[in-house]
Amino acid sequence: MVKIVTDSTTEISPERAKELGIEVVPIWVNFGSESYRERIDITTDEFYRRLEAGEFPTTGASPAGAFAEVYDRLVEETDEVLAVMLSPKLSATYESALRGVSLMKNTRCHVEVVHDNQTTGSHGLLVMAANEAAQQGATIEELKELVQELDKKAHVRLTFDTMEYLKRGGRIGGAQAFLGSMLHFHPVIGVINGVVDGVARVRSRKQALDWLINFASGFNNVSKMAVEYATTKEEARELVQRLGSIFSIDRIEQFTIGPVIGTHLGPHTIGVALIE
Repeated sequence: MVKIVTDSTTEISPERAKELGIEVVPIWVNFGSESYRERIDITTDEFYRRLEAGEFPTTGASPAGAFAEVYDRLVEETDEVLAVMLSPKLSATYESALRGVSLMKNTRCHVEVVHDNQTTGSHGLLVMAANEAAQQGATIEELKELVQELDKKAHVRLTFDTMEYLKRGGRIGGAQAFLGSMLHFHPVIGVINGVVDGVARVRSRKQALDWLINFASGFNNVSKMAVEYATTKEEARELVQRLGSIFSIDRIEQFTIGPVIGTHLGPHTIGVALIE
């Protein structure tokens, strides 16, 4: 069976990844000279405590050696690995995953590296769908085609309180147009064609949540859906309940937004991801 490797911006927790059999290589978050692998060396709770206390972190791509270690370890389980990375327009992690293949000590395992044009929840849902197909016996070529196909059908929209984190983190993309346009508003962004783009501006948090519901409701046929949040757990539960009354989906995933995405969006981020 083909094993799936991915990066930690999928927001798939270590516990869930173990349950699903997905190998997650963590991206790094840095507070000054202190560097942490997200969800391994620093918890999301600790990260957001420090963020809200006024510390400002940066992020760094997973090193190629970390991927090589995972590929070599998987030789014991399989002879084929598909690594599915986030958008290369947002991180150098895809390049690291590619370089990791050349650093492998054991070449008995065939490793293919691909990327989608996603990150965070839509990336996570896509990787989970690919993993399901792998467990059902799909070949590595079939899985590569599936990733390309699902990439066209994956969507994510996120809202948060301030543009400051996105501005500081340097991933502002098309959302640049929102800067200075309104003094008090809640932005809604998406990851579109691999980059961050501004989608809407609303006056209140309630209107932003309603916008997310209306966005999801615009799709007639949804195969997978997730609600993701940084620190507002109760708000996320309410969003799941509201979406559950609209869509007949067996399970709406709940992702906690980890330190890497949290660095760029801030502590009160919440969003909806789906695959048509």
